[in-house]
Amino acid sequence: MKTVCVFTPTYNRAYILPALYESLVSQTSQDFTWLIVDDGSTDDTASLVASWKREGKVDITYVKKENGGKPRAINTGVELCESPLFFCVDSDDHLVPGAVARIVEDYAAIREDNRIAGIVALRGTDEHTPMVTWIPKGLTEVKYWDLFEKYHFAGDTSLIHKTEVLRKYPYDVAPGEKFIAETSVYYRLDEHYLMRTDNTILTICHYLPDGLTQNFAKNARENPIGYRKHKLYCAQRSQTLVGKFRETTLYLVGCRMSGERGGLSKAPSKVIGVLCELPASIAYHTIFGGKKANG
Repeated sequence: MKTVCVFTPTYNRAYILPALYESLVSQTSQDFTWLIVDDGSTDDTASLVASWKREGKVDITYVKKENGGKPRAINTGVELCESPLFFCVDSDDHLVPGAVARIVEDYAAIREDNRIAGIVALRGTDEHTPMVTWIPKGLTEVKYWDLFEKYHFAGDTSLIHKTEVLRKYPYDVAPGEKFIAETSVYYRLDEHYLMRTDNTILTICHYLPDGLTQNFAKNARENPIGYRKHKLYCAQRSQTLVGKFRETTLYLVGCRMSGERGGLSKAPSKVIGVLCELPASIAYHTIFGGKKANG
């Protein structure tokens, strides 16, 4: 059994997947398997992966499913994973040559530590340039939420989780929707676990126009129930005044998009909720398009 499962959910990304494949071929450690869950692609992803499997350079498992969105694809990947570590690497990313070796080294220190859910490392534009910021120096263990709100990290992370832990926290995607924020699981893990930090860039990232990150407002409109639920949790979780106002505003936007009545009464702070109604209305009509996903 390989230590690391490099997991890639993909949808019509045959044009960009070769960069990830080549980075896996070039890994200094082969202590990994590549699990690909194809979320209903209509391009030539299947034949491309089949050609790589014939090459035999990487241990590949390929599963194709009906299109259901990235969170459901991740749930499928976690269910199928046979390795102790689960490393989600998006189809438009690729790994630095020593990524797997570094993860295996880090795992040795946390394998028997039941306080630790996994490893939080970095994504960068190259091996030496992180996305915005490095992890604060001296921080070795942290809750994922605190990394951003308490320690003001503003970058992007490579996350490697213990598979047995992830199995307890599947993504809860609303019926009829296909997306909920990936952090909805990471923040739930915070309630019981810490993450071990590694201030090392493992993943090279370049956001594409068809990616989820670039289309957050559209995703929110099309998946308003999941968005509302996630932002309510964030509003409840936030410990700073700025965070409470930001997340409550976005929660109220989610209420408007999902048609949730009485959303204000469920806000963690009624006073903040009242103060956020106007900015929520403005954001709803500008950033988020001013209508529910169902019209």
